[in-house]
Amino acid sequence: MGNISRRRALSLGAALGLASVASAPKAWAWSSLGSLAGTDAVTDPFQVWDPEPDQVAARLLADGVIPAVNTAWRSWVDNSDPLPSGMPGYLTSYLQQVNRLPSWADADLLAASERYYKRLASYLFVSQSLGSGIMSTVIPREARAVYWSAGGADMKERAAKTFTFGYDLNSETAWQPTGHFIVTANKTRLVHSVVRNLLPTSARFMATADQPKPISNGDILRTFHSVATFAHSNLLKWGIRLSAAEQEADLHAWQVALHLLGVQKQFIPASWAAAQDQATQLLWPDLSPTDEGTSLAETLLGYITDPTLGLDTGFVHEFVRYLLGNEIGDWLGLRRDWAQAALIRVEWPLYVAFREGTSSVLPGSGYLFDQALRGIAMLYLSNGTSATQTPVTLPAANRPGA
Repeated sequence: MGNISRRRALSLGAALGLASVASAPKAWAWSSLGSLAGTDAVTDPFQVWDPEPDQVAARLLADGVIPAVNTAWRSWVDNSDPLPSGMPGYLTSYLQQVNRLPSWADADLLAASERYYKRLASYLFVSQSLGSGIMSTVIPREARAVYWSAGGADMKERAAKTFTFGYDLNSETAWQPTGHFIVTANKTRLVHSVVRNLLPTSARFMATADQPKPISNGDILRTFHSVATFAHSNLLKWGIRLSAAEQEADLHAWQVALHLLGVQKQFIPASWAAAQDQATQLLWPDLSPTDEGTSLAETLLGYITDPTLGLDTGFVHEFVRYLLGNEIGDWLGLRRDWAQAALIRVEWPLYVAFREGTSSVLPGSGYLFDQALRGIAMLYLSNGTSATQTPVTLPAANRPGA
C-alpha cells in the first residue's frame, strides 16, 4: 500500500470516528485468535466462499425453477413458519440443515439484543440508512457487484430488500417465533449464492473484477463492518450510554447473523475490539469511488430526497457528509449546503441529548430529524407499501446488458 493509501485509511478512519486506525498490511494478517474459533491462524477470508449453498443455487438456475421458488417463499416469512412446499427436494434438504440457530447461540443474549434494538432503533436507522447505505457505494467490490446484478437495475427495490435484513435483525422480535430474521438471513444467503453463480457470466462485471466470483467471506465481513462496527462507533461518538451487557448483546446478534450468512467462525470477531481491528484491515483502506458506485449513490440519494418526504437535497447531502466525512462526500459529488451543515453539526448532538434525557431542551430542528427517520423508513420498506416487511427473492439473471 502506498503513502496515499495509508493517508486515506487514516483520514477516513478519523472522519468515521474509528477509535484507532493503522495502515493495513499488503497481506492478510488478522489472526483467528480474535475470532469465535479462538485459534491462532491467519486465513484470508477473501479466498473463502460458501460452497454448499452455491451448489444448490447452481442447480436452481440450471433447472429454471427460480420463479417457482420465489412463489413458494411468499408463505415463508416468520421464524416459526414451516418450510414451504413447491420447492425442489434438494433445496428443502439444504434448508432443513441451516434453518436454525447455531449450537453456540445464547438465547439470553439474543433476547437482550431485542431490548437493545428497541431502545436504540432510531439512532441505528440513521447510521445504517444515510451512513452505511451510502458507504456501500464507495466499497468498490460491493458497488460493482450490486450494480451489475439484477438488483442494480432497480435500486429502489434493491435498497428495500437490503434494508429488510437490518430491519428484521433490529426488530424487538427478531429471534422469536413471530420474528423474521432467521428466515430473512437464510433467504439472503441463497441470494448471495445465486449472485455468485450469475455475475461470473457477466462480461462487463468481470472486466473490472479482481476475484473469480463475488461475495466471499471477506466481502460479507466488509459489509458487516460498514453497518455494525460503524454503528457501534457512531453510538459511542454521539454520547449514547451503552452498558457492557448491551454491547455484548449487540455483538452476539451480529455474530449469529454472520454465521447464518455462511461466514466461518474463524473470521467472526469475538469482541468489539477485535472487530475494530479487523475493520482497520479490510474496510477503511478499501473505500474509494467507482463509476458504478457513484451511479448507485446518485440513484439512492434521489429516492431519499423525494419532495414528498419533506427532505430537501441540501439536508440529505449534508447529513451524509456528517456521517461519512467530506472526502466521501466529495467523491460522490454531494453539493454543499452550509446552512444545513451547520444545523446538523450543532443540533443533531442536541437532539440525541434530548432523546437520551441528558438535556431538557429539544432543538428547533427536532421535528425535521423525526420526519427524516419516518420518511426514509417508509421509503425503504417495500417501496413505501409496507411498514413491516419487504419480500426477499432470488434473481434469475444479471442486470440487463451486463
